[in-house]
Amino acid sequence: MSYKEFEILHYMYMNAGKIIQRDDLMSDVWSIDYEVTTRTIDNFILKLRQKIEVDPNNPKIILTVHGVGYKMIL
Repeated sequence: MSYKEFEILHYMYMNAGKIIQRDDLMSDVWSIDYEVTTRTIDNFILKLRQKIEVDPNNPKIILTVHGVGYKMIL
C-alpha cells in the first residue's frame, strides 16, 4: 500500500460512517500546492478497494455515494 493510499484509508477510518465528499479528501489529504482532480481520488479509491475488499467489484467497506463521494462502513 502506498503512503497516500494509507493516508486516505486513515482519513476514511477516522470518519467512518460519515459521507466524505471528494472535495474534503482533496483538501484534507493532499497539500494545497498539489493539483488533484476528482478522477485522481476515484483512482485511489479503486486501488484501495482492490487491496482491502473481498470482492472489489461489490464493495462492502468503502461505498460510493453517487454524486457526492464515499462512505466507509466498519
